[in-house]
Amino acid sequence: MDPNRGEQPYIAVVDGFKDLADPAYLNKDLVTIHARAAALSARLKCLARNASSATRASKSLTAAARHDMDQSHLGLQNLLYEKRHLEREIEKCRQFASVYQDIPLYALEEFERLAPPEARTEEVLSDEHQLLLNRLSFEFVERQRLDKMKKDLMQQKEELLKESKTKSNTMDNVKAQIEALLKTAADVQKKVDELVMTIPTTNADTPG
Repeated sequence: MDPNRGEQPYIAVVDGFKDLADPAYLNKDLVTIHARAAALSARLKCLARNASSATRASKSLTAAARHDMDQSHLGLQNLLYEKRHLEREIEKCRQFASVYQDIPLYALEEFERLAPPEARTEEVLSDEHQLLLNRLSFEFVERQRLDKMKKDLMQQKEELLKESKTKSNTMDNVKAQIEALLKTAADVQKKVDELVMTIPTTNADTPG
């Protein structure tokens, strides 16, 4: 695009005014000169209005472009801030010590031997994340089973203790009854002995 193209109308008007000042126009009548001058003035005003409108439009476009650029810059800053925030969060997650890391699990060999077949397929064993999930699940089930077994054994223990205590109480009662019977028997025997001693003895050689 020719950079001087926008100036050409102004140059033409200026050249027109120069022509009016040329001595050759002095021979023309004033009406023609005034008409020519009025036409050039009108043309100049029109060009000025167009230039003013173009300037306003250019300023408006510039302001809109600046606004878009500011918005784009602000959006970029927000994205960079979000990027840094996400990077920090990712780093925190990487440094986070999961509680699962401290849970004592069955050794992998024991898991492969004891876990259900569907929990230890080749696909699972080749997937580190899924393998950990399955090991945790198996550990949970096993702990539930062992906890139930422990509770059952504790209940059996309590029942045996109660039964033993009941038998012990029964034996104590029987022992007390036997001791009471022995004491009674001893008392009876003592009284019998005393009665026997009070009976006069009869001489077997005395004639009837």
